[in-house]
Amino acid sequence: MGYVGLPLALAFTQAGSRVVGLDSDSRRVEAIRNGQSYVEDVPEEDLAAAVSRGLLTATTNYDHLVEADAIAICVPTPLDDNRQPDLQPLIDAGTALSRVLRKGQLVVLESTTYPGTTRERLVPMLEESGLAAGRDFNVAFSPERVDPGRSDFTLRNTVKVVGGVTDDCAQAARELYERVCDDVLVVSSPEAAELSKLLENIFRSVNIALVNELAVLCDRMGIDIWEVVDAAATKPFGFMRFEPGPGMGGHCLPVDPFYLAWKAREYDFYTEFIELAGKINQSMPYFCVDKIERTLNAHGKAVNGARIVLLGVAYKPSVSDLRQSPALKILKLLAESGADLAYHDPHVPHLNEASLSSTSLDSALEGADLAVIVTAHPEVDYRYVVAESRLVLDFRGVTRDIQSANLVRL
Repeated sequence: MGYVGLPLALAFTQAGSRVVGLDSDSRRVEAIRNGQSYVEDVPEEDLAAAVSRGLLTATTNYDHLVEADAIAICVPTPLDDNRQPDLQPLIDAGTALSRVLRKGQLVVLESTTYPGTTRERLVPMLEESGLAAGRDFNVAFSPERVDPGRSDFTLRNTVKVVGGVTDDCAQAARELYERVCDDVLVVSSPEAAELSKLLENIFRSVNIALVNELAVLCDRMGIDIWEVVDAAATKPFGFMRFEPGPGMGGHCLPVDPFYLAWKAREYDFYTEFIELAGKINQSMPYFCVDKIERTLNAHGKAVNGARIVLLGVAYKPSVSDLRQSPALKILKLLAESGADLAYHDPHVPHLNEASLSSTSLDSALEGADLAVIVTAHPEVDYRYVVAESRLVLDFRGVTRDIQSANLVRL
């Protein structure tokens, strides 16, 4: 019941379905029962209304899924410390589900994963129930396409891709999602659906890596990368705009390419292009810290002992999501170099990883040797930031229309 599960649950309640939200985190369960939203894309009033009408309940107990017609698995699929797929959350969910599974139910995996996961990993776990997939119950894969903080493309108006273990499984999944999605695209298999989601995210990863690498080159050549991107983007065909930044964050882009790279090795195939993109994007926080050091040095200041303020620590604008945020790595590296750190983020009041709390913008800028724009939340006045700061380093290009001697850009 996180960034994927909670909005999905609410969408089904708004379509008139009764929904049981299951999560291993009792704090989430309690929040749902109290009508308290912890996801930006889920308005609290809508959640409270669904709960008060009896359409949404929450539990940590799998026994409550016995009466469900359809079950959507929306668990995390992270990487382990060796950057290998960590399917333990899925294994835990599938194993627990097999104990309560009954005939006629539909199980849909929404978690992003490598091709073959649904058929080769999930189905055998579910069949430990003694039931047969495709005969006694239906199984499908339908990748989540959630973009936290976005309002123009939602679950309703974004095409829902579905791949079933059998044609009947696919049809059951189609009928389920047609309740909450305007368009449902059925592909030939779960594997095709799994790979389609990876392609979407790898496409972004590769193109972000390209422009990030170009940004590093432009830094050495003394060319404004933002001017270059703006100029290239005037071409009405054959070019898609991507912008550089301090690295990739979120639940998908930093993780998904490595899922495919890992699976490809099973076929003696090495996705060097994809893995190189991942390496470039992972290296960007290190480049940013180097840029911070050079910017301070140019103004007669060392990182050690410098008061450095990060503006924005969430992985993207207008959300509180910290997953894989490059700001966390930047903070860690600066702390190891002896910097005196603070941050301002209107969406992230506390940063337990760094034992810091967000300060007001004025307090953050007061006495700071350097203000670093890491995540550009739209509610922050960056003209004011430049005017009130000794020195500003912009990694997001939001100060492109500002000319000031105390301003440095990526």
